[in-house]
Amino acid sequence: MKAVQMVKSGAEPELRDVPKPTPGPGQVLVKVTAAGACHSDDFVLNAPEGAFPYPLPMTLGHEGVGVIAELGQGVSTVSEGTAVAIYGPWGCGVCHFCSQGLENYCSRAADLQITPPGLGHDGAMAEYVVVDDPRHLVPIGDLDPVTTVPLTDAGLTPYHAIKPSLRKLVGGSTAVVIGSGGLGHVAIQMLRHLTPSRVIALDVTQEELDFAKQVGAHEAVLSDADAVENVRKITGKDGATAVFDFVGYQPTINTAMGVVGTMGDVTIVGLGDGKAAASVGFWSQPYEVSVRTPYWGARAELIEVLDLARDGVLDVAVEWFSLDDGVAAYRKLAANDLRGRAVVVP
Repeated sequence: MKAVQMVKSGAEPELRDVPKPTPGPGQVLVKVTAAGACHSDDFVLNAPEGAFPYPLPMTLGHEGVGVIAELGQGVSTVSEGTAVAIYGPWGCGVCHFCSQGLENYCSRAADLQITPPGLGHDGAMAEYVVVDDPRHLVPIGDLDPVTTVPLTDAGLTPYHAIKPSLRKLVGGSTAVVIGSGGLGHVAIQMLRHLTPSRVIALDVTQEELDFAKQVGAHEAVLSDADAVENVRKITGKDGATAVFDFVGYQPTINTAMGVVGTMGDVTIVGLGDGKAAASVGFWSQPYEVSVRTPYWGARAELIEVLDLARDGVLDVAVEWFSLDDGVAAYRKLAANDLRGRAVVVP
């Protein structure tokens, strides 16, 4: 079968012919109908030599949907032919966090060498993918695979990031979204549906700011040296109630800390360059500001996100690529030449 694989650190991926996998005991083989390309992939692809400690070559794709094609020995809780989304952050299934469905925070994953598909072992950027356990499959019914596959990360991650702040995002509150791209434009839609907050979007081009307003932002502000001042003109002295940074570079984190108000939340979602840090301390931000760095989301939250999609709440912008053009999708991703998410369809 064909697969888009990371072959070497610091190099672009390659389209290769690899053997079709076979599910082992307890596993499920899924015929992929759509796979998503993500900035996390680009971060991994550009990791310095030796910084990505997993065997290569590795098939990319931690966002995947498909149809169950074959059941491994002992699997009886799912059926062949079922359309499913793959929950990506796999865990041990039995620790304190996994028992709550928070496999994204599994306390034993590192010790047991459990990794997400496409971020440690072969993922969904191929014709078939093996899923380790049927609990990591969520039926999607008649949802469109192409617009559904980004929800497994680009939907789940902002949803998980926003939920802890919902109790603060009441009437009269303000939510700031930094970066209106793949995750940010979904976050804007979620904030508009789940809260009465005034939503302010920040980005670096007028085109992106126009896009942010198209998907629901009340205000759009250029993310530049004057961003803090310009956002504060909108929020007044109270500042923002919650700030969601989907970029994660030092300048955007500084902006987040500059616009947040007393008792506000700053949630840093974007990976940036992996080096940026928030300046936290008594004199560094308004009183009682909470700073979080969440990772992905819970299995139950993926179900909730898919239910939002069924209700017509989410309109995910996607650019479609064939599997043969999968490498081109990653080139456009690296060049920031995408509106929304890149989706590869085998």
